[in-house]
Amino acid sequence: MKKVILTGDRPTGNLHIGHYIGSLKNRVLLQNTGDYETYIMIADSQALTDNAKDVQKVRENVFKVACDYLSVGIDPSKSNIFIQSQIPELTEISFYFQNLVTVARLQRNPTVKTEIKQKNFEKSIPVGFFCYPISQAADILGMNADVVPCGTDQLPMIEQAREIAHDFNTIYGELFNMPQPLLPDGKFSGRLPGIDGNQKMSKSLNNAIYLCDDEKTLREKVFSMYTDPNHIRVEDKGNVDGNMVFLYLDVFAEDKQKVAEMKEHYKRGGLGDVTCKKYLYEVLNNMLAPIREKRKYYEQNPQLVWDILKQGTLKAKQKYEAVCKQLKQKLGIDYFE
Repeated sequence: MKKVILTGDRPTGNLHIGHYIGSLKNRVLLQNTGDYETYIMIADSQALTDNAKDVQKVRENVFKVACDYLSVGIDPSKSNIFIQSQIPELTEISFYFQNLVTVARLQRNPTVKTEIKQKNFEKSIPVGFFCYPISQAADILGMNADVVPCGTDQLPMIEQAREIAHDFNTIYGELFNMPQPLLPDGKFSGRLPGIDGNQKMSKSLNNAIYLCDDEKTLREKVFSMYTDPNHIRVEDKGNVDGNMVFLYLDVFAEDKQKVAEMKEHYKRGGLGDVTCKKYLYEVLNNMLAPIREKRKYYEQNPQLVWDILKQGTLKAKQKYEAVCKQLKQKLGIDYFE
């Protein structure tokens, strides 16, 4: 029997190249092995926990994220893309899990603590947002996923799910697998810094390169990238540490020898930032060109995209329905069965 993979994204904006190198590229590789039954969630319910007053934004981004998935090579014949809100069993499972988690435990979750600070929720935390680790546990355990590809920032969420699985299995009897995280390879594949040098690439900081960026936009962003502020003249010696152009070349350029030679040239002087940025633009544009082309096809065929989402959601719903039924049997609340 194939192992089950569950992964996904919140539809709060277009996906960027940090998502691509950190998760999307690996999802395509995993689906193509044929070793897994893959489910990819568009987590619109979770997106509403901090966007409840901007429902239209979430709704529009469901389609955009689906196009991003399909354009990078997620194959609906190999992976099931589904919409979280269309599976009511997830809400039910999450409700029962709330009885196994304390407020103090949620408050200790480092990912939640960080995001509360980032979103300025310190004094007024929406209950839905505060409890979203429990919702994620329902996503994972309700699918009885074996493997959860994720970044290092999501490890506390996997740990929370494992704790809930352990407590449920101990109290009510064996039902849930112990999900295992699958971390991406590469130093910056977990979280790619923004083009401005900020540790986080995000829409709110306006420092991201998106998978849907056209050539003109891509060029403008690459040529605005943070480099060495002391490298003023071409002949000046340059610093490659903390230089976003060279960091991105390390991640995305296939010709590692050329990048190494450019680094040495830059450090001893005689290599200008413009030349380095031109090469990075070429590397990124070659990567994004086929993605752009494929995305255009899906944008022009929206009904095809919605059909793919509907089929994937129906298949995922069957999995969640079966587990929810077993869960209620374990709890002894299957009164009319």
